Amino acid sequence: MAPSDETDEEVRADGTGIVPPDDETPTWGERKTRSQGLSRLTYEYFERSRREDQDMRMESSYVERDVLGFPTWPHEMIRNLAITSFFVGMMIFLSATLPPHIGPPANPSQTPAVILPDWYLYWSFGLLKLGPLNPDLAILGGSKLMADRTYGVLANVVIVGFIAIVPFLNKGSARRPVEQPFWAAVGVFGVVFSFTIAALSVKNLIPMDPNLLFDLTFLVPPVAGFIAYAVLRTMREGYMFELNRRYYRLRPPK
Repeated sequence: MAPSDETDEEVRADGTGIVPPDDETPTWGERKTRSQGLSRLTYEYFERSRREDQDMRMESSYVERDVLGFPTWPHEMIRNLAITSFFVGMMIFLSATLPPHIGPPANPSQTPAVILPDWYLYWSFGLLKLGPLNPDLAILGGSKLMADRTYGVLANVVIVGFIAIVPFLNKGSARRPVEQPFWAAVGVFGVVFSFTIAALSVKNLIPMDPNLLFDLTFLVPPVAGFIAYAVLRTMREGYMFELNRRYYRLRPPK
């Protein structure tokens, strides 16, 4: 066979330029003998995904298009392997170029000036500092019903309980924030509140008036949630709704 014939046979595409049709897909043994590397397989994955997605859009109805998907191997596996390799390479690069500084060993006989939990627990630590919100009851002679630390622990229970119950309250089939602006705004409120309450937990390290910081902790989250709701409502009725009208035919917005 002439070289030109071999080239034509390899590049036969049906619109892809590289990936053969399904009935000519190489077997696992044939794939194993190749020495193309991860970059070549990744390119083949995206090319094949593009062709199959285009075929499904051409041949399937909207409802069928919604339930069709790509197989785990090789589509999802190659994609996830490429993404994982990228992030692992970035972590290795950063750890090699910016090694962490190791400070002096801790002195067990000396208490640190500032005691803080790990950064991802700042929000919980901030809930323990809600003493100003613990009401005084006149019926008890101006005394508080519970201690401030008990009030903070109860606040943690309430917040964690609310986070756990949200999936049971919202049983919709929405996959995008623009479909359900209210619940998206609730999510924005929770994320912003976690940051503001975390800032309150380290108020001694923030150059701001503690009273102003306390007020902003409970003022900024509702404002952020309201803005998110207004923006998503505008997107739903405007450009974003027109852009995704095929998707809305599958799941009409409530």
